[in-house]
Amino acid sequence: MTQSPAKGKYPLKALPIKSWAEADRPREKLKSKGKQQLSEAELMAILLGSGTQDESALALSKRMLSFFNNDLTAVGKADLHALKKFKGIGEVKAIKIIAALELGRRRQLTNIIEKPQVCSSKEAFDALAPLMIDLPHEEFWIIMLNRANRIIGREKISSGGVAGTVVDAKVVFRKAIQQLACSLILAHNHPSGNLRPSQSDIDLTKKLMTAGQALDITVLDHLIITHKGFFSFADEGVI
Repeated sequence: MTQSPAKGKYPLKALPIKSWAEADRPREKLKSKGKQQLSEAELMAILLGSGTQDESALALSKRMLSFFNNDLTAVGKADLHALKKFKGIGEVKAIKIIAALELGRRRQLTNIIEKPQVCSSKEAFDALAPLMIDLPHEEFWIIMLNRANRIIGREKISSGGVAGTVVDAKVVFRKAIQQLACSLILAHNHPSGNLRPSQSDIDLTKKLMTAGQALDITVLDHLIITHKGFFSFADEGVI
């Protein structure tokens, strides 16, 4: 007897999604059980809409996600050319994937409009990660805070290559003074995924802390952001 695709017992290539039992189809499953009950592959299959003559949309989604080690952050870093290398994903489908993941990234940023209070390194990371974790190059950002530690602005200070970016202290504090910031959180990303600070990272942090003291603008922390997580200078006692 043929097993249901939900059981994972038969080759998904053998049968198109429209031929599955209705309860097992991703779209119908979303309507009947809710979006939270769908796997990432099932959500991706809905985006793709169709597979190929030999492979269902779900099988294609699973194959693509498997290539990226089931890491949506890695998928989010893939460009149009990289996605089109998968058999069954043409330009239209690739654009849909990129657009959907970009919408998800922007959704993560919407709460910043409400000027949330930052009381921990994790909250600072959450405020910047959607802007930085997918970047293939280094960027340096600052979060500007008022006296209540509420975010009053985020600014990109510089953009560089894969191994570094130049930071001008004058630019950092001009932005902070323009926003009447009382304190700052510094951040830059490491595209390599390395979470440890370099000596130049430490030296720059100390330089900016000293400059901030002269202007009565406190540097609270410096984060190194990667797709693996983050390193907080304050939490680790580096500053």
